[in-house]
Amino acid sequence: MIERFAKQFNCFVIHAWGMTEMSPLGTTGNMLKKHAELPLEKRLDIQSKQGRTVYGVEIKITDDEGRELPRDGKAFGDVRVRGPWITRGYFRGEGGNVLDKDGWFTTGDVATLDEDGYMQITDRSKDVIKSGGEWISSIDLENAAVGHPAVQEAAVIGVHHEKWQERPLLLVIKKAGQEVTRDEMLQFLESRVAKWWLPDDVVFVTELPHTATGKLLKVKLREQFKDYKLPTPGA
Repeated sequence: MIERFAKQFNCFVIHAWGMTEMSPLGTTGNMLKKHAELPLEKRLDIQSKQGRTVYGVEIKITDDEGRELPRDGKAFGDVRVRGPWITRGYFRGEGGNVLDKDGWFTTGDVATLDEDGYMQITDRSKDVIKSGGEWISSIDLENAAVGHPAVQEAAVIGVHHEKWQERPLLLVIKKAGQEVTRDEMLQFLESRVAKWWLPDDVVFVTELPHTATGKLLKVKLREQFKDYKLPTPGA
């Protein structure tokens, strides 16, 4: 969408991110002076990120143990924010104090931070796939899958694996009149994601559940496929 606005309407889209608990703005995607001369494709890579923090908001990403991760644009972890107008609790005290001992609020998002402070959300904490101690972004896999010309919509969920804890299962709706096989789908993804991110299986469906706001209802998908058996390698 950002690319279409730029190319067709000469409009500069400013991406932003926040949540009610932050009152509500957390980041904006304003460009830095050094980005002014970048070619469009490079600039779009930056514009697609959620941006840098606004005044008064601190942000960091952490691993499962709460250790801060590097701002290298590659490592991704749980997003935590801190600031004078970040909530410290919910109505009537539900859930107690939601801040840690240092005042950080865990947002439920998973993201990267680059050296310039730009955040890019890669998943929700509940949707990230934990495989062999490493994290796989379901959103990145979905975005790669919908790049196939025969794919109308895609969803990725983690399913149980005896050895790796979880592995990705790709669910695909094909466009009307288009065909693509499981092997063709996996071959398409091979050059677009890390090899160990490749889904262990592909299931073609006629519909995917959504929330009232149009988001994929992954809770329902995980329930639907909770007993799904992944194919045995070499079978």
